[in-house]
Amino acid sequence: MRPSHIFAILDREFRATDAGHHTPVMLWGPPGVGKSQMIAQIAARHEVPLTDIRLSQLEPSDLRGIPFRKDSLVEWAVPAMLPDAARHGARGILFLDEITSAPPAVSAAAYQLILDRRLGDYAVPEGWAIFAAGNRHGDRGVTYPMPAPLANRFTHYEVEANLDDWVAWAHHAAIDPRLIAFLRFRPDLLFDFDPAHNPVAFPSPRSWEYAHRALQKFASARELLLDGLQACVGAAAGIELKAFIDQMDRMPDLDGIVEGRSADMPEGIDLQYGVAAALVRRALQASRRPDARKVYGHILRYARGFPQRELGVMLVTDLQRSIGTPLYHVPEFAEWANSISDLMLYDTQWAPVAENE
Repeated sequence: MRPSHIFAILDREFRATDAGHHTPVMLWGPPGVGKSQMIAQIAARHEVPLTDIRLSQLEPSDLRGIPFRKDSLVEWAVPAMLPDAARHGARGILFLDEITSAPPAVSAAAYQLILDRRLGDYAVPEGWAIFAAGNRHGDRGVTYPMPAPLANRFTHYEVEANLDDWVAWAHHAAIDPRLIAFLRFRPDLLFDFDPAHNPVAFPSPRSWEYAHRALQKFASARELLLDGLQACVGAAAGIELKAFIDQMDRMPDLDGIVEGRSADMPEGIDLQYGVAAALVRRALQASRRPDARKVYGHILRYARGFPQRELGVMLVTDLQRSIGTPLYHVPEFAEWANSISDLMLYDTQWAPVAENE
């Protein structure tokens, strides 16, 4: 399932805690597809605390607590890491990460916490949602089969890498537009993990974020850039990305395009992808300026000039995902829509990302 759909499900699951309809959620997926990041984004959206517990690093007593004698009885000291309404707040998210990497004894200690929201005398506050995540058994991580009693305590969703969702996130996260353009040009490299070969560095949504950091760190040391990129996404993908970035030096005048002074279209398809990604970033940067509508209009007019009209559709679709409905109120949008009326949009779901931020 694509991340944007799972994000919407997680958002509703969190909201459902107020009405008592929340069910614990388990996210499955290979390493690097953004499972943990989605949980963190839900917490940030609702401005609530996130208690992230890595079960793979715990002993059963770490979760259950330490026994101590009180008069003639033995009681259990509740671990400080578990959410408490007085200390952490009435609402929040308890995130049990790496749950499939936890030893069976630790998983067994989590049964009651997940199903009954209790562990001995401890109770999860009513306003707290319970989410969990883990890798699949075939992903070559350190995993244990999830016992049926534990699995039956969750609803289950499998996270898949999706380029459109990643691009929408990347523009708002200020990821280098050259990297976005490269993945639009080579979409099969967004996630390329073969567990049979057990690679150390491989392309994934997480490692492409690392590649963005490498582009910033080694911008003034070009002789180190290739090594830095390969360390993030692997040898083959790093070489391709470096070659693509070297071509970006021949980009047309972007300032002239957004100001309506130029409509130069590069010949190479790689450069056209680069221009498209860069123009979406320019539109985002202009979104709070008084001349934003003019910038949108100039970009929409430019989108009509791509030799392959599907590239113009891609540009405008990414533009809409980034800035939302204000794009529809620009007169040039209707002109652009009429110009591609005979084409089928490559993705008919226009996700209103900007409205929900």
